[in-house]
Amino acid sequence: MMMSLDQFVFGLKTVPYRELQRQRSWKHRTTSRVGARDGSQYTGIGEDTITLNGLLAPDNGIGTTASLAQLVRMADAGHAYVLVDGIGHVYGAFVIDSLRETASYHTRAGIARRIEFSLTIKRVDERQLASVHDAISSQRVTNEQ
Repeated sequence: MMMSLDQFVFGLKTVPYRELQRQRSWKHRTTSRVGARDGSQYTGIGEDTITLNGLLAPDNGIGTTASLAQLVRMADAGHAYVLVDGIGHVYGAFVIDSLRETASYHTRAGIARRIEFSLTIKRVDERQLASVHDAISSQRVTNEQ
């Protein structure tokens, strides 16, 4: 396992990524001053975005298009998911922000032999994660009654 986004596991058989880019920012508000540099005040944590770039070659046993489709379904649901790497480091709660696919080397039937992808996920407040699990739990209780 390279990494998991909730129950979705990134790996050679699903969606292997070859590059992980992470960009974090912090918020600083500035106030103009006469005859001096602007004043700056730290106001909190900003964006935390991770982009996973990779390649699928289903004919060669590297990833599957079904795994990409599963990521699309997860994104469509709009939920936050826990991101954990292969050694157990928990990154926090993330939502799927975008997925870009580039298909090439098509067969006569139009099936891509090579699919490059770029998945961007954005960190959200962990409370969004709790609300998703609470909603699922309450739905189970309702269905059982």
